[in-house]
Amino acid sequence: MRLLLIADTHLPSRAKALPDQVWREVEAADVVVHAGDWVEVALLDELEARSKRLIGVYGNNDGEELRKRLPEVARAELDGVRLAVIHETGGKQGRERRCDELFPDTDVLVFGHSHIPWDTVTPKGLRLLNPGSPTDRRRQPFCTYQTAELRDGELCDVALHELPLRR
Repeated sequence: MRLLLIADTHLPSRAKALPDQVWREVEAADVVVHAGDWVEVALLDELEARSKRLIGVYGNNDGEELRKRLPEVARAELDGVRLAVIHETGGKQGRERRCDELFPDTDVLVFGHSHIPWDTVTPKGLRLLNPGSPTDRRRQPFCTYQTAELRDGELCDVALHELPLRR
């Protein structure tokens, strides 16, 4: 099972659209995960229409319409892997400990908010993934997203992808 992980798209305030490369990944993915800060509902509608399966949450920049349609925390079991998605986990200091406490029955937690890619494993074995942002690199050198595979009940082949700089 192929996963596409994105967050912090901030459309249309940070970009007019998702990059074509990300749309190709949407089409290739079995599950698209969006960890919040959509900003406008149009992207949610388009991802729902173009994804085989979409798991998403709202972020701190998402208004009432998105909050009506999306949860603050989403959970799913995919190929035996317990996945949770949330927009914000707090500051990087103590993140692993906090997430172990808040998500004890989770194998993989996808989050956003910082626009900073993240891939660590907590002391209790929880995999923490932040794909960065495909549209707003902030202080990062590139806009980014992540892909991963689920095989035989395990998360495999997690990859961070850098997007070309926009002109």
